Amino acid sequence: MAEAPSVPPTLVLPGTRTGRDPERSLRRGPRRAAPEVVAANQRDRLLDGFVRTVAQVGYARTRVSDICTAAGVTRPVFYELFKGKEDAFLAAHHHGTSLVFSAMEEAHAQGADWPNRVRAGLGALLGILAGAPAFAAMAIVEIDAVGPAGREAREALLARFRHFFADLPELELPVPTEELIDMVVGGVYSAIYRRIAAGRTAELPALLPGLTYSVLAPFVGPERAAACLADPPPTAGPRPACLAPEA
Repeated sequence: MAEAPSVPPTLVLPGTRTGRDPERSLRRGPRRAAPEVVAANQRDRLLDGFVRTVAQVGYARTRVSDICTAAGVTRPVFYELFKGKEDAFLAAHHHGTSLVFSAMEEAHAQGADWPNRVRAGLGALLGILAGAPAFAAMAIVEIDAVGPAGREAREALLARFRHFFADLPELELPVPTEELIDMVVGGVYSAIYRRIAAGRTAELPALLPGLTYSVLAPFVGPERAAACLADPPPTAGPRPACLAPEA
């Protein structure tokens, strides 16, 4: 069986580290770290403990005491840093998804044209989530259990994906472009959601051809979208076959 892809070493998502890792312990005594360093360390450990706990037992069954135990941080400290469980969820979700989007934008920018940029961005997204199953479960699946605040965070997340259509070639479409973009983004999210909810997060990269085709086809047509799948990985070079002028 192929080994699941790992998260890039520079991308440390909440839940990818163990909160109680001895290497993350702070020095005690007269040379202990500054208060702001201590608070940042404790916050990061709590986010790691929170994400891992939610991934294991679900948001509804997660207790603050469980989070603190997983993080090796006391309950009073938790309430110094977060208002409660929902606040911790939103903090982990915002921080993690911002890191994911930064990585996607970096990959997207390396494509020579819009179709290749789409494929590169999707590839980065699928690889990152596959290598961070705890974060994927928390951010994509368990967000449903958070209530109105979770739904609002998800809508904000989906809206951010419109950024990747900013350089969409000018096309004449039979429906409003913004509506079509939202439908396409919703379909991508749904496919990723189903794979994670089924416990098959490591298989996410296998969705890349299908998701790439589903994103491109409404805008460049099925034949050109299919041709894009056969193009080499994104590089600066000739215009890909999928965007070549039709005869």
